[in-house]
Amino acid sequence: MARCEHCGNDYEKSFEIRTADGTTHTFDSFECAIHVLAPTCAHCACRIIGHGMEADGTIFCCAHCARHTGVTELVDNA
Repeated sequence: MARCEHCGNDYEKSFEIRTADGTTHTFDSFECAIHVLAPTCAHCACRIIGHGMEADGTIFCCAHCARHTGVTELVDNA
């Protein structure tokens, strides 16, 4: 068994995720993995588990949040 690095649960079905920089993380659920690895929206601070949106290196969950910070180029649909 391996211990989840987010919640500390020692779980027989834990799994590892290796990130692009070669760091390995151990989790007991996707929920814990999201809390540790998913980026955070620059406006509302929600975890972005989809594609998200990016402008000048800043990540947003949607165009609405981007507009609140002054980014007007992003749109949620065409």
